[in-house]
Amino acid sequence: MNQTFNALKLNELDNVAVVLKNIEPGQLLTIKGFNEKILVMKNIPYGHKVATSYIRNNERIIKYGECMGISTAEILPGYHVHVFNVRGLREEERYVNNEEHISTQ
Repeated sequence: MNQTFNALKLNELDNVAVVLKNIEPGQLLTIKGFNEKILVMKNIPYGHKVATSYIRNNERIIKYGECMGISTAEILPGYHVHVFNVRGLREEERYVNNEEHISTQ
């Protein structure tokens, strides 16, 4: 059986996936290596992130197992995650689970 995927999630800690093609509302997000299927709620351009779980306001955005930003709004599964709802990190926020340091160099 040849199954196709339209997104990648490279770490089980990730709360976002990267889409492999433009995805329109109403399509299912199918993630390589994961059984998750998520209904996409907004247009997600190729290479952008989509929430795979509920993300609270002021919560860490985890991609590739690393914290890459902090949400500035509540983000529901299937919604676009980008500069309009994510801000950069301050030094004290550069930890996943308060243990792993993200190199800034």
